[in-house]
Order: sequence, then structure tokens, then C-alpha cells
Amino acid sequence: MFTGIITDLGRVREIRQTTDGDDRRILIETAYDTAGIALGASIACAGPCLTVVETGPNWFAVDVSGETMARTTIGGWQAGSRINLERALSIGDELGGHLVTGHIDGVGQLQARRDDGESVRMEFAAPAGLMKFIAGKGSISIDGVSLTVNEVGPDSFGVNIIPHTLSVTTLGEMAPGAAVNLEIDLLARYVARLTEEV
Repeated sequence: MFTGIITDLGRVREIRQTTDGDDRRILIETAYDTAGIALGASIACAGPCLTVVETGPNWFAVDVSGETMARTTIGGWQAGSRINLERALSIGDELGGHLVTGHIDGVGQLQARRDDGESVRMEFAAPAGLMKFIAGKGSISIDGVSLTVNEVGPDSFGVNIIPHTLSVTTLGEMAPGAAVNLEIDLLARYVARLTEEV
């Protein structure tokens, strides 16, 4: 479980093809103290929750299945790609964002961005099946970042990104056309499921 509060900007160091089909081993450079990362630990990497399988000085490695690569933006990563990182919650940690599982619901696309004072307004297109879960003033995770939804249209939604978030996440360098990992609010998912059964 995560909060959507990014604690490091990592960089893809290397992508290795495994011997089994479309799976990959990805090495990620980080400022985390990797001596304190246990094998098997979960780290959200641009949103998806991935399992640490190897560590070294200033890097850790994760194995990514072909299924995960096909359903997220990971398939487009290259050596040098910057990614938002968050380590899993520990009991007693501050819940500064919202509850995030690291299970990606779909891939969206940045349609437009414009300056709004010192902040930036961004509009994202989302898959049609996800739009019913996205509500104004609700929460959403975009590439692992916990954000508040400002407005919702028929097939897109808008968010406001403050200067701090722009400087400590990949959102600051994102241009229209970029693909993003979307995770809808956990509560919205369960409320919708309960409503279906009534």
C-alpha cells in the first residue's frame, strides 16, 4: 500500500530481456539507501507496484511480466527514463496523499497543459471504462502521484499541479501526448461495486 507521495525521482539504468518471452528485468537508479531495501520489498515505480529482486549501490532491480508491460507505460521505458518512486507504507507512516495500491487501472494521455499562475493545469484523457470512477474533488493517482481532480468531462479530467509537485515528480517535464499510468480511487471502486449489486 502507498500514499501517492513521491519520495524519489529514479532513472532507468538498464533493461534486460529475460529468457522467458516478454518479461524484463529493469535496473533503476535511486537515491534510496539500497542497503535498507529487502529483497521482496514493494516499490511503486511510476505507479505500478513492483517487487525488488536485486540491489546494488544506488540501484535496485525489478522483474516485470509481459502482462504488466502491456497494461502500463512500462513497455515504453528506455535507459535514462525518469520515474516517480515511492516505498511501501509502514505502520505509523503519515498518510499524506490517499490510499494507493499500485494496481494500475488503465493508461491515460496528457492532452493539454497550461500555466495557471505558478501552478500548471493539466487535462488527461482516460479510458471510457474508468471515467465513471473519476469525480470532481476526488482522488486519482497519475504515474504514482496522488492528485485531486478539479473537473471532469465526458472523456477527460483536469488537475492542478502546484510548483512543489512539478519539481519533485516527472509531471514537471511532461508534455502533451505523454502516456500515463492511472489508478482510480480505491473507495470509488468499492462504492461502484456495491451500487451494482443493489
